[in-house]
This record gives sequence, structure tokens and C-alpha cells, in this order.
Amino acid sequence: MKHYLGIDIGGTAVKLGIVDETGAVLAKAEESVSFDGYRTTILTTVLKAAQAFLAAQSVPAESLAGIGVSATGQIDSRKGIVAGTCGNLPNYIGAPIKAELEKTFGLPVTVANDANCMTLGEVWVGGAQGYTDVIGVTLGTGVGGGILTGGRLLEGARGLGGELGHYRTHALDGVDCTCGAKGCWERYAATTALVRAAQEKDPAWKDGRAIFAAAEADNETVLALLDAWTDEIAQGLAGMVHIFNPQLILIGGGVSAQQKLLIEPIAEKVKASVMPAFAEGLEIRAAQLHNDAGMVGAVYYFRQTMEKE
Repeated sequence: MKHYLGIDIGGTAVKLGIVDETGAVLAKAEESVSFDGYRTTILTTVLKAAQAFLAAQSVPAESLAGIGVSATGQIDSRKGIVAGTCGNLPNYIGAPIKAELEKTFGLPVTVANDANCMTLGEVWVGGAQGYTDVIGVTLGTGVGGGILTGGRLLEGARGLGGELGHYRTHALDGVDCTCGAKGCWERYAATTALVRAAQEKDPAWKDGRAIFAAAEADNETVLALLDAWTDEIAQGLAGMVHIFNPQLILIGGGVSAQQKLLIEPIAEKVKASVMPAFAEGLEIRAAQLHNDAGMVGAVYYFRQTMEKE
């Protein structure tokens, strides 16, 4: 049975796991990458954390078949580097993730975008098993996405494809985005957009948990905010349905646990917003793998790329 090191690099933490060839996570750990305000570069922290994790598990690097990395940002998966970001992550752009990990561990390494990996993890062992045409969307600080079409991950020329959050749904009159454009979908569909709108109404609604608790208590103001927010999510998804004609849309991120208040209204609104033929057989549901999706998907990406599984 082959074992792999799966690494999921986020903006605040790195998750590490030993993943076997069936997609099972045998051991895992997590380390902050922002512990000193990024004075230590993210890649330096990741390398140290990976060495410490393997030592703690008594797993020699040479016993592993390879390393699959899922990373936040625009990832040039051909070169294994960070090509760009839309947030404030100091000394992250240009980080040679693949080269440094290969040098440190003497193993083959692949690197792909975190939302692409989330989608692949779900395809391998999660909620999208057996599907060939899938849109995966993660709602959080921003909006990430991954697109599977005809059984293959859509990556584009450099591996940068599937950047769904920067699909512009309000191009002419929209709010400024961290990427420099106006009206990007993530400025309206991310969980932070909901929190921003809620805070204007009541400072106590400081995060998704507080907002959904108020919604459960039938607070009319919050219910109206949720209605407007799910409209924005659904309209962006409806446009993508017309482009990609998926069988399945999977919604990930912490808020995806909200079946009644989030998943069901989005599903209803998307189906009502697309042409009838596109709605036929379309499934929309929550992702299943939660925090493990990135590292599991990163290992699957490695297996598909390096081992042609």
C-alpha cells in the first residue's frame, strides 16, 4: 500500500496528513503559518512543519511515494510556484513550493490550487465519486472553485484555471475587489460579504455562527440578508451552469453545514435561474470531506499527474 504526504497550505494554517492510496487519512496535524505576522515566510514554516510531522509520526521520507500539495493563491501547477494572490500574504508570491520540497525530502512533488484540490478530493473519496462533470465552490474569506469537465480537472494553460471567485457578476457598478477589478463574484458571494452586510445592521453579528444562530431564531433582518446573499451565490452559479453543464455542484467551506438556510435555497434558486434543460438532473449539495479535502485532493492530483491513476 503506497503512502503519501498531503500538504494543504492556507492563509493562516498548514494542514499535513499521511494519506494512503485509497484516500484514507492515516494521521494529520496542523500548524499556524501566521504565528509571527508572516515574518517567517509561509514556505519556511511549511518545510519545518512537514519535517516535524514526519518525525513525530516516525515516517521516513523514503518510505513515501510522493508529496501532493494544495495551496492557496494562483498556483502555476506546471512549475509548482505561487504565481499570484489576491490577498495580503507577504513573501508568498513566487514561492518555489515544488523545488524546495523536492530538495528537502528527495521525493517527487506536485502543487495545485486549494479549491481545485478540494474538488478532486470530493471526486476521489467524497460527495462527487462517480461524477465526470462537477463544479466545486468553497465559500469563506473569498470564493474558491474547481471545475471537473469530462472527468478531467480544468486547469488552463498554466494550471491557473477555475478561478471562479473572480468571475465578474457586477462588472459595471460593483465594489472594488482585492484583485484590482470591480464587481468580482467573491465580493458578493463569500462568507465575508454576508458578515460585512450583517455587521452594518448589528455589530453582534460578527461571524457566520452568530448570523446563522439569529436566522435559526427567525430574525427577519438576518433572514432578509441571507436571502440576498444566497441570491448572489445562485446567480453566479447559474452563469457557470450555462457554461459547463455540470451534473453536480458541491458547496464547501464552514457555512456549507447549513443545509436548510443555505444549501436548499441555493439549489432552488439556481434551478429556477437556468434554462430548463440545464436544470434537468442537476444536483446541488454540500461537500463531504471538510478540512481533509485539500490534502486528500492534493494526493489525488499527484496520483493523476505523476502515476497516471
